[in-house]
Amino acid sequence: MTTLDVVLARARRELAAAGVPSPEVDALELAGVVLGTDTGEVRRRQVLCAPLADADVARLEELLAQRARRVPLQHLTGRAHFRGLVLYVGPGVFVPRPETEVTAGLAIEAARAHRGSAVVVDLGTGSGAIALAVAEEVPGARVHAVELSPQAHAWAERNVAEHGGGVELRLGDATTAFEDLEGVADVVVSNPPYIPDGAVPVDPEVREHDPELALYGRSADGLAVPLAVAARAAVLLAPGGTLVMEHADEQGASLPAALRRTGAWEDVADHADLAGRPRVTVATRRR
Repeated sequence: MTTLDVVLARARRELAAAGVPSPEVDALELAGVVLGTDTGEVRRRQVLCAPLADADVARLEELLAQRARRVPLQHLTGRAHFRGLVLYVGPGVFVPRPETEVTAGLAIEAARAHRGSAVVVDLGTGSGAIALAVAEEVPGARVHAVELSPQAHAWAERNVAEHGGGVELRLGDATTAFEDLEGVADVVVSNPPYIPDGAVPVDPEVREHDPELALYGRSADGLAVPLAVAARAAVLLAPGGTLVMEHADEQGASLPAALRRTGAWEDVADHADLAGRPRVTVATRRR
């Protein structure tokens, strides 16, 4: 009978050969899906050379083959981890990345700085990751989110329901949404599409599986969509309110400069992600 340690050892080799960045972690996650347990228990069974039923071997090998073809791990497990939250994800929605946890953290800091019930708006929420993180970590915040894609909105709807419904979610265009919140928001946060036209994402997981609507900024510099979203944020925010916007690492100078040129913003500053790369611009709505 095939044992778990043998299957996982072979899986690590095959995933590494396919260029998967974290072959051991991914193999353990997928084994956990098949066995209906967490990775800690998978490791324990691995050390014990636990036997695997033939049906489990076949299912695990199929999942591993898909991962070797660079299907995103999160599509295979059906979940993504984000600042302590477990979110449902799959085809049709952008998979939240670790660098976006920095974006969420800055929005959380800004919301906490507003005494009482901060009004927070997430423009282009995708899976709902940022909005749900704010709702979870800032008790009393009134969190609103909008998503243009019906597919992504459906994933966000599921996640909002799973995590207690602390976000008021809408289907619509981030550049025109929330007429009822104009001039009253304390924080607007966004991880908009920002990849420049003609640029091709390096990772197959992004290039072949993330929805184009969530990736491309619709201009040569990738800033057309971010600046349109920022213009809407300027309308939604009360004077002194905070904009938090994620961007590509090569936009760490161009996005802040573009925001300053509009005249709507002051105290514009850029922040690095956990890898030290430019990632998030924070600006104050001019008073």
